[in-house]
Amino acid sequence: MQVRIYRPAQTAMQQGRAGSNHWVLEFEPASARRVEPLMGWTSSSDMRSQVRLKFASKDEAVAYAKKQGYMYRIDEPRERPPPRKAYADNFRYTRVGPWTH
Repeated sequence: MQVRIYRPAQTAMQQGRAGSNHWVLEFEPASARRVEPLMGWTSSSDMRSQVRLKFASKDEAVAYAKKQGYMYRIDEPRERPPPRKAYADNFRYTRVGPWTH
């Protein structure tokens, strides 16, 4: 059984990084999804695709996968550098908008 270990990205709705400090273990889909003919919903017979396990660190997730005998793939997060800001930038002459009180 193949599993994927990753750290979720921050939400696009807010700038904070809440909820992105844990690691998630998800099972790869074993079968393709199909459209149910009666209602038109997408369904799958793979029950493991609904399981998401959260861990405090990457090492804990890897240890769990090894203990259970799963083949795992680790997707490392890509951290963006914080923007460099200076207080003096609020008063520079090349500022796009006018400075007001």
